[in-house]
Amino acid sequence: ARIVVAYTYDNEPVTVGMLKAQGAMAALLKEAIKPNLVQTLEHVPAFIHGGPFANIAHGCNSVMATKLALKLSDYVVTEAGFGADLGAEKFFDIKCRYAGLRPQAAVIVATVRALKMHGGVPKTALTIPDVQAVIQGAANLEKHIENISKFGVPAVVAVNVFPTDTDEELAAVKTICQQAGVPVAISNVWAEGGQGGLELAQAVLELADSGSARFAPIYSLDIPLADKVRTIAGEVYGAKGVVFTKEAEKTMAELERMGYGHLPICMAKTQYSFSDDANLLGRPQDFVITVRQARVSAGAGFVVMLTGDIMTMPGLPKFPAAEKIDVDKNGRITGLF
Repeated sequence: ARIVVAYTYDNEPVTVGMLKAQGAMAALLKEAIKPNLVQTLEHVPAFIHGGPFANIAHGCNSVMATKLALKLSDYVVTEAGFGADLGAEKFFDIKCRYAGLRPQAAVIVATVRALKMHGGVPKTALTIPDVQAVIQGAANLEKHIENISKFGVPAVVAVNVFPTDTDEELAAVKTICQQAGVPVAISNVWAEGGQGGLELAQAVLELADSGSARFAPIYSLDIPLADKVRTIAGEVYGAKGVVFTKEAEKTMAELERMGYGHLPICMAKTQYSFSDDANLLGRPQDFVITVRQARVSAGAGFVVMLTGDIMTMPGLPKFPAAEKIDVDKNGRITGLF
């Protein structure tokens, strides 16, 4: 009923509820809205329900799927996509707030390759051993660790290993985490299945059962929209300030006049950097976030802020993957991988 479908000539929102169409829409979605129950290769149940990208949307699965899982399991693991500056922030500030969720632990996923990239190594050279680059890229991981702690949730770092990782590089990551005061576990699930995740699972269980979580969102819903953006940019991204275009300022003022000023913020920002510039890797300093446009997602219940040159339509390849897929005369499918 809250979904905005149009605006009047006086710039007042027209909602589905005003058109009395919410019942018909609910009837269409009655079956489709149910989460899909699937299982892993090792027969662990999982609810798959929604896949919004955290760089342009909220990055979380549905509240319905999470609450179903909580009723059926002792422990529930849910993903908040992309970096913790995007997915985790939105999970905490939007989803947990609306659903009344109280997360007990967070897993920050890191790789040697990513740390080397943040340490200045080009993508073409990430398989070459370089302990010093891992150490130089540590600032990025340290900022993510700091961010999670600001929400009052204890964290463990999961290091997803690659065959090209060396013992020295993995040891450097462990040292970085120990110096940051967080537990760290090596995860080799991709190669060994559940057996490769036992160390991580044990660390997560210990954190979740410790009772040390003191979860709280990072901003109040009572402050103006612009102040919410400034809080996210300053506390989570590490920006020194926020610049709003005239268009964004005008839209925010209109949204607050319409009664949407109490909604949480969903930032649309590049996932490659804490800033809105994909080229600023590591832990950039003295940068400014530019908000060029604001949009309300009244049905979902948040205001989207578009930063930098982010596009709300995910990027597609120059040549679609479908062009490579075929079936031979023996019925064998080719081109999937």
